Amino acid sequence: MHRVGIAGSASNSVRSRKEKRITYVLNDTDDTKHCAGVNCLAVLKPSKPDNSSYLFTGSRDGTLKRWELNEEDATCSATFESHVDWVNDAVLVGGNTLVSCSSDTTVKAWDCFSNGTCTRTFRQHTDYVTCLAAAERNGNIVASGGLCGEVFIWDVEAALAPVTKSGEAADEDRSSSTNGSGISSLRTIGSSNNISMQTSLPQGYVPISAKGHKESVYALAMNDTGNVLVSGGTEKAIRVWDTRTGSKMMKLRGHTDNIRALLLDSTGRFCLSGSSDSMIRLWDLGQQRCVHSYAVHTDSVWALASTPTFSHVYSGGRDLCLYLTDLATRESILLCTEENPIQQLAMHDDSIWVATTDSSVHRWPAEGRNPQKVFQRGGSFLAGNLSFSRARASMEGSTPVPVYKEPTFSIDGIPGIIQYEILNNKRHVLTKDNAGSVKLWEITRGVVIENYGQVSFEKKKEELFEMVSIPSWFTVDSRLGNLSVHLDTPQCFSAELYTMDLNITEKPEDDKINLARETLKGLLAHWLSKKKHKLGSHPLANGELPPGRDISTRSITLSKVEVDGTPENDSKVYPPFEFSTTSPPSIITEGSHNGPWRKKITEMDGTEDDKDFPWWVLDCVLHNRLPPRENTKCSFYLQPYEGSTTQTVTQGKLSAPRILRIHKVVNYVLEKLVLDKPLDSLSIDGTFAPGGGDGSFRSGLKPWQKLKPSIEILCNNQVLTPDMSLATVRAYIWKKPEDVVLNYRIVPGR
Repeated sequence: MHRVGIAGSASNSVRSRKEKRITYVLNDTDDTKHCAGVNCLAVLKPSKPDNSSYLFTGSRDGTLKRWELNEEDATCSATFESHVDWVNDAVLVGGNTLVSCSSDTTVKAWDCFSNGTCTRTFRQHTDYVTCLAAAERNGNIVASGGLCGEVFIWDVEAALAPVTKSGEAADEDRSSSTNGSGISSLRTIGSSNNISMQTSLPQGYVPISAKGHKESVYALAMNDTGNVLVSGGTEKAIRVWDTRTGSKMMKLRGHTDNIRALLLDSTGRFCLSGSSDSMIRLWDLGQQRCVHSYAVHTDSVWALASTPTFSHVYSGGRDLCLYLTDLATRESILLCTEENPIQQLAMHDDSIWVATTDSSVHRWPAEGRNPQKVFQRGGSFLAGNLSFSRARASMEGSTPVPVYKEPTFSIDGIPGIIQYEILNNKRHVLTKDNAGSVKLWEITRGVVIENYGQVSFEKKKEELFEMVSIPSWFTVDSRLGNLSVHLDTPQCFSAELYTMDLNITEKPEDDKINLARETLKGLLAHWLSKKKHKLGSHPLANGELPPGRDISTRSITLSKVEVDGTPENDSKVYPPFEFSTTSPPSIITEGSHNGPWRKKITEMDGTEDDKDFPWWVLDCVLHNRLPPRENTKCSFYLQPYEGSTTQTVTQGKLSAPRILRIHKVVNYVLEKLVLDKPLDSLSIDGTFAPGGGDGSFRSGLKPWQKLKPSIEILCNNQVLTPDMSLATVRAYIWKKPEDVVLNYRIVPGR
């Protein structure tokens, strides 16, 4: 697992950002499918014979999904969306609780049969949470492990018990705590065996902490009763823990590289491990030693699953292969090969579900209840006990032939974005997915405006090049498989366009539109509507909220604005900034409490208050207040073209907005040079104000095409097109750090 900054979160980012950012994740197709690699699987078997089975999948797109399984069909019946980064693992506990962990450093609990309700978020981890383990016959215990060597053992019943208001606040504030103590329903395994007692917890639950791992943990496993836990990671050793006390029982060495997968038998006596050294090892915990090693794979082993009797192991990994191995006879057979590295396995009766770095999930025959049937097909080999023996056999051409060529069933995902380019107009982003399709996105509306199909990304980028200069007001990434657009203050407010450039007919053509402000208004339009409805249904006479709510002064101010229905800014969302309601984007952001969160813009119900958003976002959307920005002006000199007999219209340096079009400069020259007075077509404020130093220009003139005689504006001896902006001229024509020099001349014969 590669360490990458969390999408939409500043809490664990290497950037030092004072203000919280807001991110929106774009969707362009059916949201019932994953769009990035599937990291984890969990099968919930029916409690009654006539009930359906369910498969839960967790993905690098940051979501989990519940699939209702029938004979030859799988229907996505719920999407669990709250994590703001990759979902790395998920386990089922107690029959109706799903527990997941993520690179966003959280562990979350969900109601399995809800429409995606997250019942609790725990923030005890300080780094990526990579793995979970649960006990088959003890629905009250879960373990989580992460990159800082942290392993937590959770008492599920205590963890999900209702807490007091002060308790919840303490739990939410853990991420900012320096000593790491606070409310938690868990026992902590840290870096020593000494147990420390926390006594000031309002729930009455006392966590147990101990020391152990010094480096990252990538794998956990627990026996059926939950009293034995094994863990492994980058230290190449397996640690065995007593979950009842949090104490380390033993350390097992033998692997020569990272341990990536672990299994325990039902009794907790035998342990299977898979490693990046390509080996599978069988350990006898009673004897505290490795009793067998199996050289089956030619690359890292990332996933293990066993038959119910622990007699055979299914293994997969980076070499794309799924093997079945008899632990007693060492006989091994290649069941199938995937097109992508195998991430996790889940047994389901006589089949096995396989998750890979692709967004699709496949079900393969496995004969889990009678694995000897597979060996009767022939093609097996004897697993060696040295890793190089398998690699050498593969090089010599004795690669086994897979028993099964095609899966019996597939749950298809959609291709994830692997390449992107922000175009010069700073509103369009060109993307390419892992199926080779190239698309053009309009990020101020969150929609695909052109699907070019499988064409050359580089050639299409060249075709779409525009000689235009607009400040960079957002950043993007594709870490979650979809396009994530990040807005950071104050730089996101640096880009403005005229209404005529955006085809907004409801406003004067020369009004300036701030792209970030209108985008934020579009993103929060649904929330504002819901919040206005909720607040408007129970206001007091003066528009304030009912008593009894702990709310800040800022919140009261905002509520008055919304209840009265008279916000200080124009709250209308213009067409270029209306986001799709059929494939709505999801917001990822963080307020002043509770940590980062994620939700679709159409699912925000108005209960989110001002503490759930960055303050600057609400200041912009509700009060039309923008932070101080860098100088938006462009300074230039206006002089007659060399050899021209035209008189000089002004002396000294002029300044105008960077987005000012050259046709406005033409108007100015005409007014000053030809008529020496304002034209009838000029508004009163549509002039430069030259002087000994800087001047300024304010828009308000009508289109340049109507003006006679014809004037040409040049820069570096190149005639400028009337629709060029001053910023474009400076970036592509002038190309110097000094102030721009523009020349003008009358075009004869026009």
